[in-house]
Amino acid sequence: MNNRTVSRTTPKLFAVFSAENTTTFDKGDVGFVILSGALVRPMSAILDRVPVLRDGVSFMIPGLAFLYSGLARRKSALSLIWAVCASNAIVIFQWFFWGYSLAFSSSATNGFIGNVAHIGLKSVLGEASPGSPLIPELLYAFFQMEFAAVTVGIMMGGVAERGRVLPAMVFSFLWTTLVYCPLACWAWNVNGWAFTWGVVDFAGGGPVEIGSGVAGLAYSLVLGRRQEKELLHFRPHNVALVALGTWILWLGWIGFNAGSAFGANLRAIVAAWNSFICAAMGGIVWCLLDFRLEKKWTMVGFCSGTIAGLVAATPSSGYVPTWASIIIGIITGAVCNYATKIKFLLRVDDALDLFAEHAIGGMIGLLANAFFADKDIVSLDGVTSIEVHRSLKKQNTSRKQLYKQFTYICACVGYTFVVTCILAKLVDLIPGLQLRASTYAEQLGMDETEIGEFANDYIEIRRDFLDWAPITSTGSNGDPERKQYAAGDRHGKPEHSPAISLEENSHESEKVTTIERGGLATVQE
Repeated sequence: MNNRTVSRTTPKLFAVFSAENTTTFDKGDVGFVILSGALVRPMSAILDRVPVLRDGVSFMIPGLAFLYSGLARRKSALSLIWAVCASNAIVIFQWFFWGYSLAFSSSATNGFIGNVAHIGLKSVLGEASPGSPLIPELLYAFFQMEFAAVTVGIMMGGVAERGRVLPAMVFSFLWTTLVYCPLACWAWNVNGWAFTWGVVDFAGGGPVEIGSGVAGLAYSLVLGRRQEKELLHFRPHNVALVALGTWILWLGWIGFNAGSAFGANLRAIVAAWNSFICAAMGGIVWCLLDFRLEKKWTMVGFCSGTIAGLVAATPSSGYVPTWASIIIGIITGAVCNYATKIKFLLRVDDALDLFAEHAIGGMIGLLANAFFADKDIVSLDGVTSIEVHRSLKKQNTSRKQLYKQFTYICACVGYTFVVTCILAKLVDLIPGLQLRASTYAEQLGMDETEIGEFANDYIEIRRDFLDWAPITSTGSNGDPERKQYAAGDRHGKPEHSPAISLEENSHESEKVTTIERGGLATVQE
């Protein structure tokens, strides 16, 4: 067999790839990446070896949907599930059409964005991928498609409770083309300016985490704040869904990070360990910080810290030793917890804290690479080596790497925020594609006005609250007057009852049970 060697040297950072004939790939590596990219039927019947990790990046899509749904009010829960799932479909088409080519076309040399040489996945088949010689390019394109889909899915949290879904889908296609593809090109394209300069980003601290977090903040800014009364006494409507979504994400994140080693190798296992450690430490620290204020062990707080830890592991898990992830996880849990206050300072209604968890967490992970990246960890995949000199005796080159990482972060933040704001404004100006729903629609909830279905269906007899308030007296004009009671304020008496006299109401109280749902009430006999 013929050997092919691809090498490129940059100041203090170089990679050396070695591979056998490009038409022959290890079936275990191929199967590992397939299962990391998506949950599919068991591969044992068609593969000689079966990878250990049976999780997938695409499994993160329903995880995101459940997480967002649980964090929202009941009346807008299903709309967020729909937005995440539909944006996944939009990105799949975009990536097939020209997204992969714009991000990874090796014939483009401008360092900013690719070209359309691979439009429609043209000539993308069995050659060694640009990311690793261990897998074919067609599989690499599939795996990277899931990264793009997850990124846009995260960003969909910006539409929470007041954004229309059709304009959000149009925006998703444009954003993936003009924002995500350039960011991916910078970090991972063989000619990307960040890649050739020596920036270290394992699984997407820039394109995925900073991209989605900053874009979510920018989209929320353009969309505007929710009505003030919608912000009062807000709390997640289903914490069980929040926990379920978090655990699904955690499972999928192992495919996200470990799969970025592009093979069933020891580097992938290190990435999986680092992901678990960061997640665990982030969840513990966030929960402790919340406990000091509320004296409660909040489930939402633990889930938030867990996700923040996973975010920080995204750019660092394939570069740092496992002990470093303890430090990264602790720092991330604390910093991201305090970063949730940024939206109040900016007065931007980032309803699901996308900036605090994803953007800030991604920044921490990227900066950590300058301090903890270890060439021995990188070489565990058998094909890649990295030389990051951190010795102070060599002109403090760790500071040079820190400078590169910081510059890359600034470029990702600035470009993403500006272009996202411009795109959102332009889409909002198109007739029929206004980003924000009406005030009345926001009051009713996005599920009713946008989807026409509900995450939790119910029997509804009356829409008007006053129709359930009991008659208390007769007015001067002879019309009955009704008194409204807040839920639970009648000391065991029915909270709502038909429009009958108080005497009749007292006889019927034992038959009536009220069930609240998002400010409405239903009555069951």
